[in-house]
Amino acid sequence: MKHLLLPLLLCSSLCQASLCESGHRQSPINITAEAIVAHKLPPMQPDYRAAPLKLANDGHTVRVRFAKSGELVLGKEHYTLQQFHFHTPGGDQINGENFPFAAHILHKSRSGQLLAIVVPFRVGAENPLLKQLMPFIPVKVDGDHSHANVSVNARDLLPKQLSYYRYTGSLTAAPCTEGVQWLVMKQPLELSAEQLAEYKRHFADNMRGVNPLYQRPISESE
Repeated sequence: MKHLLLPLLLCSSLCQASLCESGHRQSPINITAEAIVAHKLPPMQPDYRAAPLKLANDGHTVRVRFAKSGELVLGKEHYTLQQFHFHTPGGDQINGENFPFAAHILHKSRSGQLLAIVVPFRVGAENPLLKQLMPFIPVKVDGDHSHANVSVNARDLLPKQLSYYRYTGSLTAAPCTEGVQWLVMKQPLELSAEQLAEYKRHFADNMRGVNPLYQRPISESE
């Protein structure tokens, strides 16, 4: 039985690795005006609630997790909020602009469809939510840390203007599974140079470079 399982395990590992290299719907990408084909996306309606802080250091980033803390509504689509985390550099580009930092807010529909909101950041003013989170980043990779007296709301990670781009992409790390829906906010937020440096003292850069679009359509909201 072990001899029968070994080829399957090897195939699974190789297939996952090759998708990161050969997939045609990979993330992140460079969003350009020439690639936009539609302008009729529904407005973004985040219905998030404040919840006690629960976060973990996974060795690559800090993940803030939620349980029953709201949803994202896009027309008739409903996605449950799961967690948010951060990346350096930002990954997805807008007209070739590289962002030094980005937040990814992850959601899942009842059918299991994954959807991620990308919030790009430029260096500028101090970010209030990051100021709140930084002191609580766990030093070790040792599971979730809960802080019942501290509340956090994912809505504080979104800009005032909720216009966005949408495309179909992938997970940004192995196994690079495709079919993930990505919403990239048009309006970046800001973090201070000191906050970016503090984050990098905890974590090394963890985002892959941009991938070819392969004629994938990009839509945008108004």
